[in-house]
Amino acid sequence: MSIVIKHANGWLLDSCSFVNQGVQSHVRLKGNGTNDSDMQDTFHEGDASVDCNPSKRRKRKHNQMNQGEIDSLAFHQKIRSAIAEGTKSLVAAGLSCGYLSDVKDENRPLPSQECNLAALCDMAKVLPLVADIDQDPVQFIRPEDGCSTTHLDLFTRITESCVDCAVEVTLMGEKYIVPPSCAFLLSDLTRVQPLVDYGKLFDLIVMDPPWENKSVKRSGRYSFLPSSQLKRLPIPLLASSGCMVVTWVTNKPSHLRFVREDLYPHWGVEVLAEWFWVKVTNSGEYVFPLDSPHKKPYEVLVLGRYRGSSDSSHSSPGSTEPLVEDHRIIVSVPSALHSHKPSLSEVLKPYLGTGAQCLELFARSLHPGWTSWGNEVVKFQHISYYTVEATDTPTDKPTAKDMGDPNDPPPEAAPLLPCTLSDT
Repeated sequence: MSIVIKHANGWLLDSCSFVNQGVQSHVRLKGNGTNDSDMQDTFHEGDASVDCNPSKRRKRKHNQMNQGEIDSLAFHQKIRSAIAEGTKSLVAAGLSCGYLSDVKDENRPLPSQECNLAALCDMAKVLPLVADIDQDPVQFIRPEDGCSTTHLDLFTRITESCVDCAVEVTLMGEKYIVPPSCAFLLSDLTRVQPLVDYGKLFDLIVMDPPWENKSVKRSGRYSFLPSSQLKRLPIPLLASSGCMVVTWVTNKPSHLRFVREDLYPHWGVEVLAEWFWVKVTNSGEYVFPLDSPHKKPYEVLVLGRYRGSSDSSHSSPGSTEPLVEDHRIIVSVPSALHSHKPSLSEVLKPYLGTGAQCLELFARSLHPGWTSWGNEVVKFQHISYYTVEATDTPTDKPTAKDMGDPNDPPPEAAPLLPCTLSDT
C-alpha cells in the first residue's frame, strides 16, 4: 500500500508503491522518489530556470514586499504550526520504522523522453468529435488486442482498458504501460465533450490545474491555463451528488482565494477542508526550509463536496457523509518528475463509498480503475519510466474500481526484482 504511516495528523506516503501495485504483473516504475542528492539537483535546476539571468531582474529593497508576498507570509504564519507539528510526528514515525533513513541513495540517470502530446492534441482539433459523426464515444483495449492498438482514436473518444492487468501497448508509435481497468481521454479543454458523453457520474474528482505563475512563464516548462478558464470544466455534468472535489493549488494566495470563493461556488461545490502535501527528502528533512521566503516545502489541497441544485437529478438523499477533517498533512518524498503529485487514492478511501467512480483532470498518468483526462494524459505511462520484468507467479490484479474498506489488507504482489530510481 502507498500509506506507510497513518497518524492523527495525517499520512506518510510511499508515492511509488501505488503505481507499482497497479502494474505489478508486468512492470515496475523506475524509482520510489528522489534521494537527497537528486532532490538537490532537481530543485537547483528548477531554480536556475526561474532565475536564469538574475542580473536583469529588477532589484528591490530587502524590506520591500508587494501585496502578494504580504498575503503569502500571512497565510504561511497561519498554517505553519499545523505543518510543523504534523510533519515532525510523521517523519519521526517514518524514521522509527525504517522507511526514512539518513543513508543517501546513489545518483541514477533520469528518463529524458520528449513529450509531444500537447502539440498532438492541438493538431487533432481538426478531427470531428464522435458525437458529430454518430460513433460510439468509447473504444476498448481488449485482451485479444495484445500490443496492436494502432487503430485507436485517442483524441476524440474515451479509451477504456478491458484488461484486468497492466499491458504494454503501442500508441502513436510509442510504447506505453496501461494499468488495469482504466479509461482516459487525450485532449485539451476545448475538446472535453467526449468525457461528458462517456455517461459516467464520478464520486471523486481530483484536479491539478496548470496554474499561471511567473516561474512557469519564464521557464516555458508547460502551458498554463488562466484561472478564469477553469470555470469551463463541466464539473456539474460529471459529478454525482456528494462527489468529493479535490484541487491541488499553488502557494499563491490569489489562486487559493479563487478556488474557495469563486471556482467552487461557481460549480456548486462546498468547501470542506484544506490539506497540505509536505515534501521531504529520504532523510526526513524539508526539501526547502519551512520558512524560506522563496519556495515552500508544501502545497495546498482544497477539498469540497458537490452539492449542485436541490432539484438535481444527481441527488441521492439520505446518504451519510464522513467528516472531512481540516489541516491534515500528507508527507512524502516527492518524485523527481516535475509536478508529479502523490496518488490520493488510498488516502481518500475512508471518505468515499464502496464502488466509487474516480476521475482525474489535467492528469499526466493513469491509475487502475480511474478515468483520466488531460492533454498529456499518458505522459508518465511511457515505457521509458518503467522497468519491465517477467514474472511466473500469477496474482489477482487489483482493479481499484471498488475503493473498498480502508482496513482491507493489500493484495499480495508477485515477486519482483528491486526497482531503481529513474523519475525526472
